[in-house]
Amino acid sequence: MTTDNTASSDAELWDERYRESHRIWSGNPNTALVREVEGLAPGRALDLGCGEGADAVWLARRGWRVTATDISRVALGRAAEHAADADIADRIDWQFHDLGVSFPEGEFDLVSAQFLHSMGDLPRERILRRAAAAVAPGGVLLIVGHAGFPAWEHDHADMELPTTDEVLASLELPDGEWEVLVSAEHERVQNDPDGNPTTRTDNALKVRRL
Repeated sequence: MTTDNTASSDAELWDERYRESHRIWSGNPNTALVREVEGLAPGRALDLGCGEGADAVWLARRGWRVTATDISRVALGRAAEHAADADIADRIDWQFHDLGVSFPEGEFDLVSAQFLHSMGDLPRERILRRAAAAVAPGGVLLIVGHAGFPAWEHDHADMELPTTDEVLASLELPDGEWEVLVSAEHERVQNDPDGNPTTRTDNALKVRRL
């Protein structure tokens, strides 16, 4: 069970990670999110582990009402600035959560978990089951993760990276109440620390509550 001390240390760990640089991520939305959400009618969205807010801002610009959460207050501060610069701050509710301890309230037409991996103590399966429970009837749960880490990311060697079949099984979805829309690996190009493009493999699971 995650204790308050563990939650605090994980939040501090991520705050320090974000303080290492003025910006950690690209500022662009995740490609898998764009691909899988573009055809959906805007509604209420929940962005789990929103980081510096690129996905939430992209969704808000397309008419979604977004609740976006992260364990790092440093990241949330940057995300709020991004939303203000994009003039859509009123469409996003930024919330601090250690998802192993607390979870946003409400039902959502889209719940997005993009690369919900952590260097700390993260009960990922339990969080994703809670994410599924937050999906409204007719809504979609989109889970995108790494299928493997590149050679330069030595710190993540012991991190579990489940397949989409393993993620689906861990969700424990009731029979006949959900349909699988996407369950597949995909490739994307990312620059290594020296700026050289390299191909990485990720996976995506997209399920709809009937």
